[in-house]
Amino acid sequence: MSGTALASRRLEGFLEMLAAERGAARNTQEAYRRDLGDLAGFLAGRGETLDAATEDGLRAYLSHLDAAGMAPRTQARRLSAIRQFHRFLYAEGLRPDDPSTRLDSPRLGRPLPKIVDAGECDALLAAARLRPAPDGPRLVAMVELLYAGGLRVSELVDLPVNAVARDSTTIVVRGKGDRERVVPLAASAVAAVGTYMAVRPAFLPRGARRAQAERWLFPSRGAEARLTRRRVGQLLKELAVQAGLDPARLSPHVLRHAFATHLVDGGADLRSVQRMLGHADIATTQIYTHVADERLTRLVQSHHPLAGRRPRRGEE
Repeated sequence: MSGTALASRRLEGFLEMLAAERGAARNTQEAYRRDLGDLAGFLAGRGETLDAATEDGLRAYLSHLDAAGMAPRTQARRLSAIRQFHRFLYAEGLRPDDPSTRLDSPRLGRPLPKIVDAGECDALLAAARLRPAPDGPRLVAMVELLYAGGLRVSELVDLPVNAVARDSTTIVVRGKGDRERVVPLAASAVAAVGTYMAVRPAFLPRGARRAQAERWLFPSRGAEARLTRRRVGQLLKELAVQAGLDPARLSPHVLRHAFATHLVDGGADLRSVQRMLGHADIATTQIYTHVADERLTRLVQSHHPLAGRRPRRGEE
């Protein structure tokens, strides 16, 4: 077997491990395949194969990405794929060493998530309620679930028709890695879904796709028989314009960020927010404390009477 063919087989073994042991979704596996395939192409130009890469070869690749102007976060994602692949090879006894252990991570800034405030969320809901049926009730239900439940847009479009029971105050969400979590819902969200259910048949397609569309809480007459993530984003931007907001500031994920930030602002503990968001690592959730801290700093600088006063001589 040629070196290239062997490397390809070992890459497939790595991807199978991600799926079987870590529950990696198909899109995640394809992202790893693309990233490691790009590395393999670069290494081939140096006479190396993916599974027998040297530390110098990997460093040269990372330098190549930096010189090409790749964003630090994208470089970090590529490096993560490289490290995980070589840890797999080493753990499986497929090579005697791990050439990625001494590679340096790119320096990353920590951008804070974009959010909208509670008043802007109220404006979105008010604008949605002004829309006539059936579009209005559907929009209200979508915004309520994204903002009051903190759902990812992929989780929203994957909700089954029976996801929100009439007398229930919780919803079961299937998130990343096919992990399920229970998210409490505000009474307004449950009521919004109930109102939407009365007009939901208007969105069901006719003919052969109707049975497929019946499965979903948000069916569609499109090819997938349910709302797509892209369409949800489009609907929110249209709603933002109607509500007098900048559509560039609004997306499904911005509403998820608002859900988490407003909980932290209200005193919710991070562990509870972590569970509701479905974060595997609490470090991911901790960024919302930084959002709250930054907002408090801006509040003091904008409104405290001493904030704009220059120190007198001797006070420095």
